[in-house]
Amino acid sequence: MRINKYLATCGVASRRNADKMIQDGLVKINGRICSMGDDVNVGEDTVVVNGKVVSVVKHFDYYIMNKPKGYVCTVKDDKGRKTVIDLLPPSAKRLFPVGRLDYDTEGLLILTNDGDLTFRLTHPKNEVPKTYLVKTEKPVSDEDVQKLRSGVYIDGVKTKKCNIRLIESTKTGSKLHITITEGRNRQVRKMFEAVNNNVDFLKRIKIGDLTLTGLDRGQVRQLSAREVDYLLNL
Repeated sequence: MRINKYLATCGVASRRNADKMIQDGLVKINGRICSMGDDVNVGEDTVVVNGKVVSVVKHFDYYIMNKPKGYVCTVKDDKGRKTVIDLLPPSAKRLFPVGRLDYDTEGLLILTNDGDLTFRLTHPKNEVPKTYLVKTEKPVSDEDVQKLRSGVYIDGVKTKKCNIRLIESTKTGSKLHITITEGRNRQVRKMFEAVNNNVDFLKRIKIGDLTLTGLDRGQVRQLSAREVDYLLNL
């Protein structure tokens, strides 16, 4: 098994974060600092991360959270800010967030120790739809909506086509639902900046058809078996 997949299967990190750990020289196989692309003989080799032996997780846990503002989507923050891990119940085992919502964004977040699910939900090739509620600083015109639907350039790269629905518009701003299939850094905020507007409020309300129904801001619960099966088959 490839080392990054092995670490994900051990619940250490997502494959992407596992790659960074490998690049930083934090992972050893049988006492040797490993390289990207190295293989692990499961059950035979000894893998150590940050001085601790890791092994394959036999049972995965899955949680859904209504993330509030003021929390970062990481296991540990070097700036001392509150993390989404602080909101988990004491009984929750070692988990990591699937993807990221930035510090000022709230809404639906999945946490798990299942690296394969994390890979499935975050890899661009899978085009998993994520829907956001957006409130803007200024009114959004029909022309702007069409531009956003067709794709705008952020960081020099055009965004993929997206679904966007204008819910209401007043003199002080607009409220919209936007569904994207990418996961670029601060993508929704940058998309509106590309049409000369700013996002005042941003909340992820759906991943596929999974919603936050029944979860108040800051609350968390375990996913049902049906919900897990749905995500695994997205």
